[in-house]
Amino acid sequence: MLEVEEREEIRRAYHVEGKKIREISRELGYSRQTVRKAIVAADGKKAIKKRERKAPVMGPYKERIAELYAESERQPRKQRYTAKTIYKIVGKEGYQGSLSTVGHYLAELRKEKRRPQVYLPLEFDPGTDAQVDWGEAVVMMKGEQKKVQVFVMRLSYSRRVYMRAFPNQKQEAFLEGHVEAFKHFGGVPHRISYDNLKTAVAEVLRGKKRKEQRQFITFRSHYLFESHFCTPGAGNEKGGVEHGVGYLRRNYMTPLLKVNSYQELNDQLGQSCLEDDERQVSGQKTSIKVAWAEEISYLRPLPNDEMDYSRSLGVVLSPYSQVVVETNRYSVPTDKGVKKLKVKLYPFRVEIYRPDEKEPLAVHPRSYGHQEDIFDPLHYLPLLEKRPGALGHTKPVREWRKAWPPVYETLLRRLQEQYPDDGRGVREFIRILRLHQSYPVDLIEQAVKQSLEFNCAHADGVALCLRQISHPEPRQAELDLSEHPKLSSVGQQKVDLAQYDSFLGGGL
Repeated sequence: MLEVEEREEIRRAYHVEGKKIREISRELGYSRQTVRKAIVAADGKKAIKKRERKAPVMGPYKERIAELYAESERQPRKQRYTAKTIYKIVGKEGYQGSLSTVGHYLAELRKEKRRPQVYLPLEFDPGTDAQVDWGEAVVMMKGEQKKVQVFVMRLSYSRRVYMRAFPNQKQEAFLEGHVEAFKHFGGVPHRISYDNLKTAVAEVLRGKKRKEQRQFITFRSHYLFESHFCTPGAGNEKGGVEHGVGYLRRNYMTPLLKVNSYQELNDQLGQSCLEDDERQVSGQKTSIKVAWAEEISYLRPLPNDEMDYSRSLGVVLSPYSQVVVETNRYSVPTDKGVKKLKVKLYPFRVEIYRPDEKEPLAVHPRSYGHQEDIFDPLHYLPLLEKRPGALGHTKPVREWRKAWPPVYETLLRRLQEQYPDDGRGVREFIRILRLHQSYPVDLIEQAVKQSLEFNCAHADGVALCLRQISHPEPRQAELDLSEHPKLSSVGQQKVDLAQYDSFLGGGL
């Protein structure tokens, strides 16, 4: 870099002495480019102005190239679009210019991205607008660090927020987040702004046009709100919720929340949302809670029926009475399954149906593992009753056996000793296990203990004890005979059994 004295010497030689750039360069030993820079600016900061490149052929495609550039910035670093890739894409759409022109424009976009952005201050009317975004957070679940996806919806007028955690950002999670947010707000905002999420947008078209997912359109039609999708890369269009995600994560999920399940995590997040209602946002005159009380009457009312937002799949029953969903295997009752079944996927449960029925055959907690078996041992009892010899080898029952009450083992031994032949003792035991379809485990355990104590340890005996425990006969209140002293001895006199002998002789 030139010192100020050296720059002054160059400028005097050019402007005062009238020497040429080539001559100055030769005499003073500087490059011609260095001499030119010194001539243009005394402080060395003023850049040489370049003529703006004209690109009339590319003009109609600038917006499209900007969209592709913004889309590329959201991709993994090693898989972003090159100038050549973008050139090929717009070439298929009709662009007839050169690759270098596209490259120059992309360079301008990169420079523009580095410049500080300024935005218009916005104001919203009550009930009119909300914004949705996803955020990522880490929690301690069952003692291990787990990355979760947090759905956030924010009302633009009152700034009230709702957040809910999911294992992923799939469409069923996206829609459940909406349903629970609407319940939390007590209504539906008239318009909701989004990024170009794949769960809502099937394809980003030119300009503001979008091809939306069919299920999202159906969902939007049910709740009667409008959707608005931001310009790719223009996070400022829903900056409120983006800033809100960071605020909620820093203030309500730090330090790391310690939970045992998503249910517990979402209960804590729901409580955090209620605590946030007491906050007064900078620039607002009232708290979020007060502003929301003003806004709620402007929200659309919730529909009378909640829409089924599940994702449906057709599945085939395996020989082991299971269906495969996303590599995991879920059990079906062995006495009720048919070859072709339907599955409804919710974020935290899986429901299995016959194609023509409305009530599920089975409901399981949803697994996000890989190649896992999710069994309900009750599903295999009807088949096991026919094949009692397989009791000790049936995988679902072996897993269940590790956790069931110890008194069940006592009962099984008693039944096998009482009925040693033909597997009858095991069948009786399986009939008792099937009571779990109708009664909670604590009552069955109590009934089993009672049946062993009363020496009626079989299926009918346990069922009788269970009914007595579940529906005890009400005790009759004793009659108060204090006001009728003549009747006080009734029921207290001695019984003469000899009088019954007179009946045998025919006497009265």
